[in-house]
Amino acid sequence: MIKIPEMRIASPFVQTKLPEWYASEMDRSSQAYLLKSTGASSAETEELLLYDAKRFPPADPVLAGSTPLADESFVACWRTWAQEATDDGAFARLRQHLPQLVFPIRDGISDSEAYRAATLRGISPVEFPEATGLGLERPEALELSLHESFAGTVPVLIARHRPDFVRLLQALAKRNEPVPIPAAQGAVTIAGYNNWTRIRALREAWEARDPTEREAETWREEFARLRPQKHLYQDRFILLSDGPYSNVPAAAFGLDELAWRHLSLEIRREHECAHYYTRRVYGLMSNHLCDELIADYTGLAATTGSYRAAWFLHFVGLEDYPRYREGGRLDLYRGTPALSQGAFRALCQLVHVAAHNLEAWDAATHGERPRSPEDQARAIRKMASLGLLDLASPDGAERLSRA
Repeated sequence: MIKIPEMRIASPFVQTKLPEWYASEMDRSSQAYLLKSTGASSAETEELLLYDAKRFPPADPVLAGSTPLADESFVACWRTWAQEATDDGAFARLRQHLPQLVFPIRDGISDSEAYRAATLRGISPVEFPEATGLGLERPEALELSLHESFAGTVPVLIARHRPDFVRLLQALAKRNEPVPIPAAQGAVTIAGYNNWTRIRALREAWEARDPTEREAETWREEFARLRPQKHLYQDRFILLSDGPYSNVPAAAFGLDELAWRHLSLEIRREHECAHYYTRRVYGLMSNHLCDELIADYTGLAATTGSYRAAWFLHFVGLEDYPRYREGGRLDLYRGTPALSQGAFRALCQLVHVAAHNLEAWDAATHGERPRSPEDQARAIRKMASLGLLDLASPDGAERLSRA
């Protein structure tokens, strides 16, 4: 059992309005008491109570009871693209379907008429002089595959050249704007992506129908009718880099460079599959520490056979706890608005305790046996039912067992 610092009497704290689906085994007085034990002031305690209030809503009961999850409708389209990519390469194939890949990374390009026409209205980008190409340095190093996971089959793009990964992330997640990408970021899940190839297929199917059988007179009216059914035209896929996980060098774990690079890719893929699972089952995937605890747990347990708190703490910049390494991954999860410096120091302490509680629970529950899809999904649901303060409580491992 990991001990937290000696408790002190907590001073009164501001009452916080929490979402209706917020639930915790700890009452709010106990939560405030735990936060005060970290040295957090009353104001910092309030910040962290609000931070911890951002929990997962109730799970979809049908999806939560099915493992692995059934494939989503967009998978068939990506499977076709992956098969076609064996002939002319993934980038050559994808740039025919993903308009962002034919525009350069340039400040302000997302506001240009050409870019908006191609990405928001499906106009072929070949008509625009601005579509000069993404400018990848090694387009042949881009790979496309379909990964069959506990969350269902998911399309995966792997960029084996860091500068190209950055450009692809900027194109697909940042609307081709030159937004800086942290060195510790090596993956992103793209959700809600408008697939114009699927939209055009819907239009062709509508036009092929007898006019007397159509629900709308024009395609504009038909698409307005279909718009709420986002599963018909919006996709989700994962973009990965094969660099060192969280930008942590192999030497930190005493591993061979090539072996660590390979393991990093596997951890990263399973990490993103955890996000994909919560997006499907809970309707939520956010830039929050609880999400990252879940995702890193999933990645480590699935690829190494056990959860290693020391590895996770190195990933987020707490390898020399209580000192935090500036620029560590934990900076990415300070919330909006960002936690104050004092609240962040308390957060580091909570993360340290939560990681060791997770390790204790994992060792007692699973040991080092291989994880089945059911094991992975069940662990995610357990963690998602709790909050950071539950996981960082003195009996956090027991709370997980009871969840």
